[in-house]
Amino acid sequence: MAVANHMAGVIQGGMSKSFRDWHIDQQLLLPPSVQDFVPAGHLARFVVSLVRDELELSAIYASYAGEKGQPPYHPAMLTALLLYGYAVGVYSSRRLAKACRERVDFMAIVALDAPDFRTISDFRKRHLKALEGLFVQVLQLCEAAGLVKLGHVALDGTKVKANASKHKAMSYARMVAREKELEAEVRRWLAAAEAADAEEDRLFGADKRGDELPDWVADKAKRLAKIRAAKAALEAEAKAAAEEKARGEAAAEAKRQAEGGKKPGRKAKPAIDLPAPKAQRNFTDPQSRVLLTRDGFVQGYNAEAAVDAEAQVIVAYGLTNGQSDQEQLIVLLDGIETNLGRKPKEASADAGFCSEANLAALQARGIAGYVAVARAKHPAAVKRKFAGPLTQAMQRKLAQAGWRSRYRLRKQIVEPVFGQIKAARGFRQFLLRGIDKVRAEWAMLCTAHNLLKLASRAA
Repeated sequence: MAVANHMAGVIQGGMSKSFRDWHIDQQLLLPPSVQDFVPAGHLARFVVSLVRDELELSAIYASYAGEKGQPPYHPAMLTALLLYGYAVGVYSSRRLAKACRERVDFMAIVALDAPDFRTISDFRKRHLKALEGLFVQVLQLCEAAGLVKLGHVALDGTKVKANASKHKAMSYARMVAREKELEAEVRRWLAAAEAADAEEDRLFGADKRGDELPDWVADKAKRLAKIRAAKAALEAEAKAAAEEKARGEAAAEAKRQAEGGKKPGRKAKPAIDLPAPKAQRNFTDPQSRVLLTRDGFVQGYNAEAAVDAEAQVIVAYGLTNGQSDQEQLIVLLDGIETNLGRKPKEASADAGFCSEANLAALQARGIAGYVAVARAKHPAAVKRKFAGPLTQAMQRKLAQAGWRSRYRLRKQIVEPVFGQIKAARGFRQFLLRGIDKVRAEWAMLCTAHNLLKLASRAA
């Protein structure tokens, strides 16, 4: 302390420079208000105000009725904490708990009463469905603020890593082979254990139960059981897909005969109800899949969003574990109408959404569609034949408009949203496991994105 004061005196004497006093040990006469931790226009204050005054949390409150024991943390506080965390790129419960102890913006939200990371994690798991439902509430607030017009909506999907490693997956062919290997090993080791027990009985007497197994035997047996369960799940999926295909072919044949009375064509080969040898299943998150991205293969999910052109607000979301986006176009369009009560006038999407059924769905809903029909760097130089009449008409429509086509809006509307979520706010991997939980987590990310748009309009 004396050395520091001496150096300060030397600096002041040699340079004729004075400094403000550093009152690091001074105690405050009156305790500060947590509202003073952040300025008036700070996002933390906006989130707290939104949760307290605008959002309906009755579904969360209702679950606490009749509970005994110590009073839990206030649900509105934990909801605000999670929404703010997702908005500023702090996602895990441990990082959130740490921020509540070290960052003044988080301290202002929890009012210096920092919850434990387990409390945050349990709250998120317990109220995941109710938290997912906040998406529509925030979206409707965005619409009321003039941020949503539904003049043009762009659709796209992005691959996000699951909370599982692709190295923890095994193909069906490998499962079959490994099952046989483990069966042989377990039989061999069980025989060895029985022989050892018999020898011990001869030497030490028959005072042991005789059914004790070494840990290494139990380990292999557990692994065998896990592989058998994964193998059975793949076989069940393949059987269900084969039955669905057979029903579809039977219905199509019946319709063809009823309409024209034509003779049946060549009978299709019966669908194989066994999984493909390369079909995989992950042991950590069985519902995730190996998906192809620009950076190679990842174990993950396909997250989709429909984004309004007015202010890049997400108006509908979806999530699947499939590589293709085709089945999600109708889901997203109908989701927009469910969320906001009306359809968009125009919709654009890349080639991953293109199919005759999807183009027909756009027409049926009275939505002007702009959907790419080919994936290529130079589509004009690619000679392809498009089978369906609607696909051919879409190809002509986009080609005739050229650079003036409304399709050009797609990239500048929807792709920046994924950039903001994945790059700016650092969300690269889901925290939860299982497709239902992951879909709810994606909803929370979309809610936080819209919340930031709402905050920017309120500023």
